[in-house]
Amino acid sequence: MTKDQKDSLFLLVKSLTKSEKRQFKLYVGRLGVNSDSKFLSVFTVLDKMSTYDETAILKSTAVKKQQLANVKAHLYKQILISLKLNPSHQNIRSQIREQLDFASILYHKGLYKQSLKILDKAKDAAIVNEEKNLAYEIVELEKVIESQYITRSISNRADELTVQAKELSAANVVSSKLSNLSLQLYSLLLKTGYVKNEEESKWVKDYFNNRLPKYDIKTLGFREKLWLYNAHLWYSFLMQDFLNSYKYASKWVNLFYENPNMIHLNPVFFLKGNNYLLEALFFLKNRTKFEEALLKLETITSENSLPKNENVEALAFLYINLNKINLHFIDGTFKAGLDLIPKMETDLMQFKNRIDEHHKMIFYYKFASLHFGSGNNRKAIAYLAKIISNKTLIMREDLLCFSRVLNLVAHYEAGLDYHLETLLRSTYKFLIKMNDLHEVQKEMIKFIRGLQDIYPHDIKKAFKALLKKLKVYENRPYEGRAFLYLDIISWLESKIENIPVDEIIRGKYLAGITNK
Repeated sequence: MTKDQKDSLFLLVKSLTKSEKRQFKLYVGRLGVNSDSKFLSVFTVLDKMSTYDETAILKSTAVKKQQLANVKAHLYKQILISLKLNPSHQNIRSQIREQLDFASILYHKGLYKQSLKILDKAKDAAIVNEEKNLAYEIVELEKVIESQYITRSISNRADELTVQAKELSAANVVSSKLSNLSLQLYSLLLKTGYVKNEEESKWVKDYFNNRLPKYDIKTLGFREKLWLYNAHLWYSFLMQDFLNSYKYASKWVNLFYENPNMIHLNPVFFLKGNNYLLEALFFLKNRTKFEEALLKLETITSENSLPKNENVEALAFLYINLNKINLHFIDGTFKAGLDLIPKMETDLMQFKNRIDEHHKMIFYYKFASLHFGSGNNRKAIAYLAKIISNKTLIMREDLLCFSRVLNLVAHYEAGLDYHLETLLRSTYKFLIKMNDLHEVQKEMIKFIRGLQDIYPHDIKKAFKALLKKLKVYENRPYEGRAFLYLDIISWLESKIENIPVDEIIRGKYLAGITNK
């Protein structure tokens, strides 16, 4: 029986590099008894498979059907142990944990002095590297051991450990509250997108202020500052306050440059911070700073300051490539951006098990927008169909909504109006269901629905009337969000002036530079 390729063991085996596979075989081969083991034979079969096939495993090995689940679980565990021993997967965090494990073993053997010596060094390393949860765990074990290993300085030592535990606990509480707030705001942004009205705005503002813990910025360490800037960034994005988004994304990134050792220890947060800095600059239409930040990110990801692992590689691919496309949206060079698509699609296939569905759909929306801006409406529709037909995409409602609106416009532009009425109805129902039908969408749907009743010589007049209506919403805080995803204003201007939309956007960008 052939199962879905999402089998956890299969995906883990396929994620292994050549050196990791070699190390695994050396690791299990250290004991001669393992050379003919069932779990190793399953590993060999899985390694050769292109798709997961349980029937093939049973035919190619001595494993019986009722044994397979246990053999797979054992193999999974052995691969993880092997990976843990691989130097490429070890960092200061894992080294501190290892020392903590060693100290615990020595403690249980009654070798208190040796255990305390290891703990003291591990604690210093944890504090220096801002691993305060680990430092607190170490202090708690030190307190247990000191209560049994009596010395003449026990009173001073007790006071010292008590103060240390209190300080670490307080820092961890602040860090936990800030990280909780940050995660909750990020989840809200993914689920619903930007605030849509005054009521939502007030709710988010109260939510943020009520959960933001009291703090003294002078006493915050790296970890607490990171979560603080994180929380402020999500709040600013939710409120469409892109100047503050830029401010806190800059603080986030600069925090790493002020503490360069943290880049290697926390590469994911470093990459994310750079991505949100670029996103803020994109919304602010600051091409010069955007290009500088993107070049800096590309440079640092190609250097040895970041660990080389699959997660970091996937995130670097994601953030660099999405922002390479965004660069063309800022200045309207859509046709030049089309050259990026073929390689990105090929690379997306290579990263298919490491990039989530949500981000894959963002790529498709970007590809569709590049084609739409270049006048290739049928190709835009093909990419939008991938998003609209995706039944698993439950996050980022705004992406789903604007994909459908852009799909309508692209169908009209492509002259595919034979089933436009059906599309209009389904889009309208979808927006109502999502509670995302706002004035811009209403006017767009009303306009497209009425196009078939307008005489050809009156079309330009109708475009002008719609443009006049939409211009009113362009600078409104809640209605303006529609233009972040779809530049309807520029599209209408292109129809009125009979100029391609990319030339309209390009002209606006150049005019903006001249006026600065």
